[in-house]
Amino acid sequence: MSEQSQQLTVDVGRMVYDDEGNELGTVRGFDESGFYVTANEDVTVLEDETTSSDHRDAIMWRCWKCGEMGQIEDIPEECPSCNAPKEEIYYWQED
Repeated sequence: MSEQSQQLTVDVGRMVYDDEGNELGTVRGFDESGFYVTANEDVTVLEDETTSSDHRDAIMWRCWKCGEMGQIEDIPEECPSCNAPKEEIYYWQED
């Protein structure tokens, strides 16, 4: 099978690696743009247009199961509305 025809599966909780094989973090959620990763503590996260201070207020957390949302600074251990585990909570950017 050629590299172009090979399909890879990305699931919540799967470890993500850089080109050198270093662990970057685990997949936390998905949306129409791709997937979100919770970075390991030793990984430097670079700011881009979604993390800059101009957009920081628009970044929230959201529960995949029920849609509950909250401030990014207050990510709960479980969803306060449906008790879904933290693995069901992902980052969300408000319009």
